[in-house]
Amino acid sequence: MKLILYTDGGARGNPGPGAIGVIIKNHEGKVIKEIGKFIGRSTNNEAEYRAIIEGLKECKEKGAKELECFLDSLLVVNQLNGIFKVKDEKIKVFWSEVKELEKSFKEVLYHHIPRSKNYLADKVVNEVLDSI
Repeated sequence: MKLILYTDGGARGNPGPGAIGVIIKNHEGKVIKEIGKFIGRSTNNEAEYRAIIEGLKECKEKGAKELECFLDSLLVVNQLNGIFKVKDEKIKVFWSEVKELEKSFKEVLYHHIPRSKNYLADKVVNEVLDSI
């Protein structure tokens, strides 16, 4: 089974109050799960990684074997695709967790998209941050 994952993370103040947004769609493009969570004080990059981790865990629970992931963070996409090295020690921990979760799937692809194409996940992040 293939699922499509849209994730976003944000922190107001960077670092500051952070939140994640996760949208999971089935292979037909229908939203089957939406997750929004306050994650406490974080940086934008930490929030982006925590969002992808949450999404991978949820897709694993749903029994997905193939994942296509869309993020609006070019840095995170390039790090996950092995184009950029991860230098920050805290981010290395998140990166390693993602790589461990990837082993649960036959295939995981990461794509960078503009924020305008990631509006559902971005909306969830902002709704969570606006509610605190």
